[in-house]
Amino acid sequence: MIILDKLGGQVMAWHDSSLEVAGGPPVAAAATDQFPDQPLWHRIASNHHFNSSLWTEEDLARRLKVSDSEITANKRAIDRFNQARNDATERIDEILLIELGLVEIGSASTDTPVSRVAAGANLNSETAGSIIDRMSIMALKIHAMRQQTLRHDVEAGHVQSSQVKLQRLLQQRADLADCLDRLISDCRQGLAYFKVYRQFKMYNDPLFNPAMVAESRQAS
Repeated sequence: MIILDKLGGQVMAWHDSSLEVAGGPPVAAAATDQFPDQPLWHRIASNHHFNSSLWTEEDLARRLKVSDSEITANKRAIDRFNQARNDATERIDEILLIELGLVEIGSASTDTPVSRVAAGANLNSETAGSIIDRMSIMALKIHAMRQQTLRHDVEAGHVQSSQVKLQRLLQQRADLADCLDRLISDCRQGLAYFKVYRQFKMYNDPLFNPAMVAESRQAS
């Protein structure tokens, strides 16, 4: 059984601890046996791994004194990690929708899930998975900004400014955690629900990306 009480706080603590263990992004990928009988946490860990890997590649892609081929490799990695991050977010939503009794189990991973939403419940525009995904990104921002507050090679004004920004980021993440807990509570009470929104990242699909389609035609 998935423990959903105060999930927001649990997610915050796990995101932070994984970054602390890794010494910063990227955090380690979730091992297949790391979360036995805990598919939700396996997906949360995978989402955080891909977000942190994406974060690292985004930094590397902005280098100015490396070869074009290195930047190209960074950009391709960004596409892969972004796709994987979105896939993990969708899996989080599927698991939570089943646990909350909002869809028929067998249909949760399809493009036509069978709803079990209570009459009168309000549709939430943001999914629980997308909130967790945003919390992962906030954890990365908080870690990076905290590092700025510890620097000794910059002026005091930079450190002070970073401290102010850090507090704002911490508050923003705490608000997200509260929103996650409130959404789950409302879903349990039949007051709200959310859906899995398939992202359909067309630029990664050679059948949908028009530039890749044109390239394929030229090759043939």
